Amino acid sequence: MTVLIDSWAWVEFFAGSKIGEEVRSYVMDESVDIIISSINLAEIYRIALDRCDEPTAEKRRRAMLSRCFLVPVDEEIAVQGARFRHERDWGMGDALIYATALREGARVLTGDHHFKGLKDTIFLER
Repeated sequence: MTVLIDSWAWVEFFAGSKIGEEVRSYVMDESVDIIISSINLAEIYRIALDRCDEPTAEKRRRAMLSRCFLVPVDEEIAVQGARFRHERDWGMGDALIYATALREGARVLTGDHHFKGLKDTIFLER
């Protein structure tokens, strides 16, 4: 199984919350292929800079990249993301992340309400 761990889930993971422990189970399961969008990396880095400091942001970046395959936003993802943004009235970040997951055949691991009810989502309830 391939899973794209959304920024929402990474925030919980790094906070060490109860939901973060659910995320950790995916991170630790070597049978799960984990991907992230370059958008996820940017969001988590920015959140760490806002809430902590640059060394923490760097540590989190390295942790993510040590376990995940980074998928950059290319032309195909950009165009599909724009379609999702238009059709669903999502923010561009969520639209690009969803486009990345679908293109890569991944399920999105998240608790972000935009993704609730989508068949390609593993939704984590608070």
